[in-house]
Amino acid sequence: MTPLAHPAPAVALQALRDALPDAAVETDVDVIDRYRYDRATTVIPGTPLALVRATSTSDVQATLRVASQYAIPVVPRGAGSGLSGGSCAIDGAITLSTEGMRAITVDPAAMVAVVQPGLLNAEVKAAARVHDLWYPPDPSSFEICSIGGNLATNAGGLCCVKYGVTTDYVLGLEVVLADGRALRLGGSTIKDVAGYDLKRLFVGSEGTLGIITEATLRLRPLPPPTSTIIATFADVMAAGHAVAAVMASVRPAALELMDAAAVAAVEAVRPMGLDPSIGALLLAQVDGSPAESAAVAACCTQAGATYVAVSEDPAEGEMLMAARRMVIPCVERLGTVLIEDISVPIPRIPDLMAAVVTIAERHDTAIPVIGHAGDGNFHPLVTFDARDPEATARAEDAFDAVMDTALALGGSITGEHGIGTLKARHLAQQLGPDVMEITRAVKAALDPAGILNPGKWV
Repeated sequence: MTPLAHPAPAVALQALRDALPDAAVETDVDVIDRYRYDRATTVIPGTPLALVRATSTSDVQATLRVASQYAIPVVPRGAGSGLSGGSCAIDGAITLSTEGMRAITVDPAAMVAVVQPGLLNAEVKAAARVHDLWYPPDPSSFEICSIGGNLATNAGGLCCVKYGVTTDYVLGLEVVLADGRALRLGGSTIKDVAGYDLKRLFVGSEGTLGIITEATLRLRPLPPPTSTIIATFADVMAAGHAVAAVMASVRPAALELMDAAAVAAVEAVRPMGLDPSIGALLLAQVDGSPAESAAVAACCTQAGATYVAVSEDPAEGEMLMAARRMVIPCVERLGTVLIEDISVPIPRIPDLMAAVVTIAERHDTAIPVIGHAGDGNFHPLVTFDARDPEATARAEDAFDAVMDTALALGGSITGEHGIGTLKARHLAQQLGPDVMEITRAVKAALDPAGILNPGKWV
């Protein structure tokens, strides 16, 4: 084992070892390197003082007490599947991994699951399904992303247009503050309006206010069978008009958009018979009446779809949705990707689609677009050759232009991936000085020394 050479006091590292179980503290260079990054590959991580692999709330408490005593920053990390650099390591900090916190208890009578943050989203779904129950939030990366990360970013997903995002399923939390105190927020009741709803403050806070060590999640009965509608369009703006029409008339369980470049990227990796020559593809799933499926198809036809089909075959529907989930890793094969995560009001979707096309042309940069179209959350994928300085500069300018466009359309710089490092410089642009002042005041009240995930966005 080769320990890291680091200027931080050896006494602090020894205090960390004394406070934690054997083997919880890791300083081997090769081991730590695997925990320095997340999937935001354009973010350059630092070199931490040590890695702590927590297996209990008491481990997290002990870590934060030592960190507070010695003023050492702490970066929480789940599965490392984040796309905004929120869990990337910081020089001299403690990287606190919660991947070993994997307990889960399902109470089918109360329709809740009590889970630790290291469980993957897919594992929570599987545990609920044993009891014929369902945990709805489903990020495209549900098979590899952790519940802790979902809570940290308030993750959404494909079916959130109808069923809501992560925070809508959080009944209670256990959170460890910077000084090591563990708070119990909320509980197992459906209604709980006593005092401030602090649990919602921590959901989406990206580890800047406290470390979530347990969550009580609301479950639902299994959804009814779905029908899948596929529609193709000659251009992406027409698809945007179709989305607005659909959302004005029915509420599908999912409504996803892929532009031509996204379709081509998937077909190049795993051919599924999708036509890469189209302008855009809409995928909708409806778990209501046949009339709702017909209404979605009609909206697509009226918006100028070149092809519309409705399938009642669950296997075919899952195959099509799998194609949508594959887009980001397929596009990543084309080059380095700056992954946008913007949201706009539904009626402004056609304007956004047109603007992204213009931005891509103006900056000579490929920007495939996918999105949870039903709730206005889009992922323009700014793709470039990082070995080319001029291409990198154009891509960064294009990224900023898309952000500016989202805000100009009344939208947001993130819908589910979080701010992290990648979008930190844009947050004040959206919130304004007064809201940023209050945000920093909340941060200061809960983390006065500023040790929790510093430098990310607060």
